[in-house]
Amino acid sequence: MADSEGQAANDDGSAGSPPTGAGTAPAHPHIRSFGTRRAHRTPGQREAWDRLLPIWGVPYAPQLLDLTQVFGRVAPTVLEIGCGMGETTAAIAAANPERNFLGVEVYPAGVGALLRRIEEQGLSNLRVIAHDAVEVVRDMIAPDSLAGVHVFFPDPWPKARHHKRRLVQPSFITLLAARIAPGGTLHCATDWEPYAAQMLEVLSAEPLLANTADGYAPRPELRPLTKFERRGLGLGHEVRDLVFVRR
Repeated sequence: MADSEGQAANDDGSAGSPPTGAGTAPAHPHIRSFGTRRAHRTPGQREAWDRLLPIWGVPYAPQLLDLTQVFGRVAPTVLEIGCGMGETTAAIAAANPERNFLGVEVYPAGVGALLRRIEEQGLSNLRVIAHDAVEVVRDMIAPDSLAGVHVFFPDPWPKARHHKRRLVQPSFITLLAARIAPGGTLHCATDWEPYAAQMLEVLSAEPLLANTADGYAPRPELRPLTKFERRGLGLGHEVRDLVFVRR
């Protein structure tokens, strides 16, 4: 969750070669949808990173994950791209113990905050990858393996010259849609109206996806209201949800 809940920084841009037979999409320019600014980590976030990442973290590697091995059970798995400080990711995982949740967040402060929530709430169905989501999806997620994907409040990159850095682009959505099993869902949300319009256009053009609504969807109960969103709604900022199903 990019700017909505705050992010720390990480300059990790290393990329491995796609694994043979990983079902990768055709080569395309790599979307770098996150900034490289530095940000402060609290002592608690640093301590959680050091102590809990080896327990609840999944290291990035250019090879497909065995999700049953990662979670120690067979269950539908949902990918959460951009967890921010982890408030929404942890709340959804707590409310849906029958599902596995794999959070991907590039910024160490957010990863540390989410790890603390995992420990405090005893969330055995949540794991974290501290890496670039594009590379994770491309290199680590098998085709047709996900029950769903959440992309909540990605950085809108509002300046026109930065629009190419937005995460929701045709090439990435094609890659992402192929990782979702038929009948699974892709749920995006943003409070930036121009980005919502782009999301709707891009998702509607992807042949593997079908819109579950006539345009934007009502907020599903699955996505809880965050403090950020409540504050935005109080200021008159409308949040738009888009829920598409994999054909």
